[in-house]
Amino acid sequence: MLRSLEIRDLLIIDRLDLAFQPGLNVLTGETGAGKSILLDALGFVLGWRGRAELVRAGAAQGEVTAVFELSPDHAARAVLAEAGINAEDELILRRINTADGRKTAWVNDRRTSGEVLRNLSDTLVELHGQHDDRGLLNPRGHRQILDAFAGIDLAVARAAWTGLARARRARAGAEAALTAARQDEDYLRHAVAELDKLSPEPGEEAALDARRRAMQGAERIRADIGRAQMALSDQGAEASMTDAMRWLEGASGQAEGRLEGALAALGRAMVELSEAQAGVDDCLSALDFNPYELEEVEERLFAIRAMARKHGVLADELGGFADDLHRRLAAIDNGAGNLVALDKALDEAGADYRRAATALTAARHEAATRLDAAMAAELAPLRMERAVFETRIAPGEEGPEGCDELTFTVATNPGAPAGPLNRIASGGELSRFLLALKVCLTANTPGLTMIFDEIDRGVGGATADAVGRRLALLARGAQVLVVTHSPQVAALGAHHWRVEKQVEGGMTTSTVVPLDTSARIEELARMLAGDTITPAARDAARALLA
Repeated sequence: MLRSLEIRDLLIIDRLDLAFQPGLNVLTGETGAGKSILLDALGFVLGWRGRAELVRAGAAQGEVTAVFELSPDHAARAVLAEAGINAEDELILRRINTADGRKTAWVNDRRTSGEVLRNLSDTLVELHGQHDDRGLLNPRGHRQILDAFAGIDLAVARAAWTGLARARRARAGAEAALTAARQDEDYLRHAVAELDKLSPEPGEEAALDARRRAMQGAERIRADIGRAQMALSDQGAEASMTDAMRWLEGASGQAEGRLEGALAALGRAMVELSEAQAGVDDCLSALDFNPYELEEVEERLFAIRAMARKHGVLADELGGFADDLHRRLAAIDNGAGNLVALDKALDEAGADYRRAATALTAARHEAATRLDAAMAAELAPLRMERAVFETRIAPGEEGPEGCDELTFTVATNPGAPAGPLNRIASGGELSRFLLALKVCLTANTPGLTMIFDEIDRGVGGATADAVGRRLALLARGAQVLVVTHSPQVAALGAHHWRVEKQVEGGMTTSTVVPLDTSARIEELARMLAGDTITPAARDAARALLA
C-alpha cells in the first residue's frame, strides 16, 4: 500500500507531501490544476518511462520519494531478494532527476537501476489511465489480457515454438545446401578423383624441390670430388705418406730420437687422412643417383604445383582442400538420408508445438468461461446488467504464444447482435467495461495499489454513482486512488484531496490540499455547479456525502 509521496521541484510542484490512506482516495480539481503531474511523479519514482523534462524551471534537480507498506507475503519481496536488497515492512523508493537529464534511484537507501524500479512497480501499483481502454479496442491485446487473467504460463509453448522454428531452419538449410552442392557434383567428383590419384602429402613440395636441386647440382661437383678422392687414395696422398713413414722409420734408429716427433705427426695425419677419405666417399655415395630419378622428381613436383594453381591454393593446402571436397561429396551422397532424419525431427518438433498449442487453447477456453462469468458479475452493479460480454476464441496463425485469435465482444442491449467493443460500446460503456475488466484481472493480486485516472469519464448521474460505488467496494480490500471530475464518485471517497494551481511572483505552482467535511462540501458543490456555487449546489453536495 502507498503510504506517502514526497515531491520536490518537479514540473510545477515546488514542495509537496502527501500521506495516503487505505480505502478509496479521491483527487479532484480544475482541469489543468496538475492532477496528472501527481501521476507523472509517481510514475517517475516507479521507473516508468514518461516525460523527458521533469525538473521544475530554475531548480538544479527534481526528486520524488514514495513509501510503501509491504505485507509479509507481498510479491515485491521476491523482486527485492532477486536484486539483493533486504526486504523490510517499509519500502522506500527515491529517485532524482538532474536538470541535465541524469537519473539516479535508490531502494531502501541502496543505489539501484530503473529496471529494478519497474519490476517493483509491477507488484506495487496498477495504473488505469484516461486512454487505457485502447487496449480493449485492439484485439491484438485481448489474448494477452486473457492470459494475464488466467495466469497462463507461456514458457512451454514458446520453447516448443523455438524448437519448431529451429527444426524448420535446419531442414530448409540442409535442402538448400544439398541443392547447391548438386549443382557442382560433376566438378567435385572429377576434382576428388584427380586429387586422390595425386595424393599429395603435407611438406612434399618442399622436399621434392630440395631433392631436385640436390640432384641438379650433383653433376657439377661430382668430378671435382672424384679427383679429390683419387688424390687422397692409395695412389695419391696416402701412398706418399705411407712411403714417407716407412723411410723415416728405417732411419729413426740412427737419428738418435730426432724423428720421433715427425713420425708421431705423420701417424696423426694418417688418421685425419682416413677420416677425410671416408667423408669424401660418403659424399660421392650421396651424389650417386638413378639418372631417371631426377625426371621422376620433376614430374611429381610440377604435377603438385600445377594442381595447386588449378584450385587456387598453396601446395601444402591440397590435402585439406581434398578433405573439404570429400566432405561436400559426402553431403551429397548422404543428403537424402540427412533430409529423412531432419524430416523426422521436424515432425517431432511440430507434434511438440501442437501439443503445447492445444493445451494453451484448452486453458484459454476454460479461462474465457471464467472471465465471461466474472465480467457478468461485475457489469451488473455498474448498471450494465443487460450487457453480455463474451470472449471469442478462433483458430489463428501459429506463433510462440499458440495459434488462437481472441476477441472481446459485447452486446449492450437485449436482442442486439454482439460485436467488437470498438464498434458496439460507447465511451461511457467502454469505461465501465474497463473498470470491470481491471477488477477481474487484479482480484487475486493482494497488496496492489490501484490508480484510476478519470475512469468515470463519459458517464454521469446514476451511472457515475454506480461506478463510484464499485470503486468504493473494491477499495474495501485494497487501496484505490481515483482522479475524477465526477462529484458522485468523489463523494464516495474515504479520503479527499483537492489539487490547486496558484501563481505567486510570476511563478505557477501546484499543490494538493486535504479536505475536511466542510471543504469537501464546497469542492463537491463546485464540481456540481461550476464557478458560482449556489446554496442548492451545497445541499446537493451534502446529499451526496450523506
